[in-house]
Amino acid sequence: QVHLVESGGGSVQSGGSLRLSCQYSARTYCMGWFRQAPGKEREFVSSIIALRTTRYADSVLGRFAITQDNAKNTLYLQMNSLKPEDTAMYYCAAECLVNDFRFWGQGTRVTVSS
Repeated sequence: QVHLVESGGGSVQSGGSLRLSCQYSARTYCMGWFRQAPGKEREFVSSIIALRTTRYADSVLGRFAITQDNAKNTLYLQMNSLKPEDTAMYYCAAECLVNDFRFWGQGTRVTVSS
C-alpha cells in the first residue's frame, strides 16, 4: 500500500504559477499527475518513470514540469503560465498498471482566474 497526500493547490490569476507536492509513503518506479475539471472526465497531466523519463499531456507541455525527490519522498508538479482551463482537482498517482495507476491521493484543488 502506498499512501499519497497532495498539497500546494490554491487560487491564482492567469499567467501565475503554483507548485504541487505529493508526499508518498513508499517509493515507486512510476508516478503521475492527473486532473479532473468540473463536469469533465479525469485526464492525464504528466508522469515520471525511474526518476528521469517524463511524459506530458500536449495541453501542458512546456508549461508544467514533473520532478521526484526520493530523499524527501515527494513528487512535484511545477505549473507555470497557468490558464483558466487548468482549473481542476489535481491528483497524484503511484505504481503504473497497464492503463491505470494502482494508488491515488485525495487531490488538491487548483483554480485559475482570468
